[in-house]
Amino acid sequence: MSKRRIAILGSTGSIGTQTLDVVRQHRDLFEVEMISAGSNVELLAAQALEFDVNNVVICNEARYPKLCELLKDSDSKAWTGVGSLCSLVRSESVDIVVGAMVGFSGLRPTLEALKAGKIVALANKETLVAAGSIVMRTMRENGAVILPVDSEHSAIFQCLLGAQGNTIHKIHLTASGGPFRTWERQRIEGATAADALKHPNWDMGAKVTIDSATLMNKGFELIEARWLFDVQPYDINVVVHPESIIHSMVEFEDGAVIAQLGSPDMRVPIGLALSFPARLDVGCKRLDFKTLGSLNFESPDTDRFPNLRLAYEAIERGGNAPCALNAANEVAVAAYLKGLIGFYDISRINEKCLRGLNFVADPSIEDIFETNAEVARIANGCIS
Repeated sequence: MSKRRIAILGSTGSIGTQTLDVVRQHRDLFEVEMISAGSNVELLAAQALEFDVNNVVICNEARYPKLCELLKDSDSKAWTGVGSLCSLVRSESVDIVVGAMVGFSGLRPTLEALKAGKIVALANKETLVAAGSIVMRTMRENGAVILPVDSEHSAIFQCLLGAQGNTIHKIHLTASGGPFRTWERQRIEGATAADALKHPNWDMGAKVTIDSATLMNKGFELIEARWLFDVQPYDINVVVHPESIIHSMVEFEDGAVIAQLGSPDMRVPIGLALSFPARLDVGCKRLDFKTLGSLNFESPDTDRFPNLRLAYEAIERGGNAPCALNAANEVAVAAYLKGLIGFYDISRINEKCLRGLNFVADPSIEDIFETNAEVARIANGCIS
């Protein structure tokens, strides 16, 4: 495998730091050309120095002088703003763009990478949730490639590698159930952000961990799967699997089901996306089938976790409805993390914004950005 040059959008977050850990283990195979962060300038600069990164972008312009100061004795070039990201991902010196930014902010630079025909290792759910049809069309028109980094979508992708073109009958998208899987609704009502951040299996960033607790994360993943694998929403079945050993399954016309198993370690799907079609040892814990024990499965409870129902509604409605759901959820989760609203207020705000949406059946990219801004204002109004 020839050396691959990587740009990491969101290098200081959970996926970004784990991507750099994979690179750290295989410096002979990867070179980090560009990294970016929102505001965490200290960690960003430390990463730039460790990996001798050429281009370093801090999106928060107020932190740019600090970045320049920290990098003044290095060869790294400091940049600021999302516009810089959009320009740098198109560079001929970049082979793979890792989309690890959190939220809607990842959409524009991802689209620019696809327009430039890049391989995009996509971890940012909101890109496909908000603008799935536009993103996939942009990929096709420019000969670009999207390789999924989410463990579930990577699992589906791996299952399909052995399908030899056979039609998918159903995708079984697994969910851990989050920290409140066994809690009664009344107890969940009073759950704090600190409670919700205690995920039983996965080490993730705060936003995606809260989304996992509400099952919004799984709702977004079913929307992603609809676009990535060109299936209808009713062909995607969400199943709760608390052990997080089976990362997802694909069922075919003859009733055969292919599953992908492994320890819950995000470095595995990250490593595969970076090295595909090769597989790398990334230091994950190996499964021991002699001591594994039982694997359990349950149906999701959309009464206790209504966000999953809202996600099905949004993708079945189509148009700009998934974008609206994502915009409302971003605002609501941020408020919940600050202690401004309760756990079920998240889904209440999401539902209100989805019901009151100014619906656009075939949105342009301008419509998507307008929807995101409009719904964010409405959601903030609900919180106020």
